[in-house]
Amino acid sequence: MGKQHLLVLFAAGILAMAAPFAAAQDSPANNQPQAAQDQPSQENGMRHQGPDPARRTAELTRHLNLTAEQQTKVRQALESERSQMQSVHQDSSLSQPDRHAKMTEIRQNTDAQIRGLLDSTQQKKWDEMQARREQRMEEHRQGPPPSGAGQQGPPQQ
Repeated sequence: MGKQHLLVLFAAGILAMAAPFAAAQDSPANNQPQAAQDQPSQENGMRHQGPDPARRTAELTRHLNLTAEQQTKVRQALESERSQMQSVHQDSSLSQPDRHAKMTEIRQNTDAQIRGLLDSTQQKKWDEMQARREQRMEEHRQGPPPSGAGQQGPPQQ
């Protein structure tokens, strides 16, 4: 349960950090150049929205070479995930551990749904992407090495 709890905490942190970027995407500034859209929105303080499904779909399209049909279905899955995450975040009847467990379940279901939309070549790339994400999260959970211990390489970014 400890690993799962930390995984959910990490995912929630990522969602919280990405919220200003998503809010900027939804603002009337959509006619601005991309560099201007990348600036965090400070106008309404909306937090915990999660990454913008359109941006996440575009990123997956770049990495996985998604077809137009796959893009539509992936975006729908990501929009559903975002909506469910917002509902869980706003549900004050859930304890913090229950909230994190529910968010992890939502993420896993979305990941499985997206994987099911992919062909075998895309699934292989998807699995590699997920493994790298897991590795980064594991490194984050472990934290820095104990003081006095020699480092094995440069710090990860």
